[in-house]
Amino acid sequence: MGFRLPGIKRTSKSIMRKALKSVDVPKGYVAVYVGEKMKRVVIPISYLNQPSFQDLLSQAEEEFGFDHPMGGLTIPCKEDEFLDITSHLNRL
Repeated sequence: MGFRLPGIKRTSKSIMRKALKSVDVPKGYVAVYVGEKMKRVVIPISYLNQPSFQDLLSQAEEEFGFDHPMGGLTIPCKEDEFLDITSHLNRL
């Protein structure tokens, strides 16, 4: 039982499942938003302990505090810089 709000259509369960899958993050990973277009990137949680990533987190804290505009962790750097940093972390 439930109620309907006027002007709001019901969404099928299959559409909801697809939407949820698109935002799923595997266990051991975290989604961050990077760059001018706020691209969503999923990274291993282990990156959070690395000194170079800690610098990015400090920049995020200075710029956004705890109010991240995308609803998730937003990293204030260019996408190519972020990918360069994370590519070095992949080699560890």
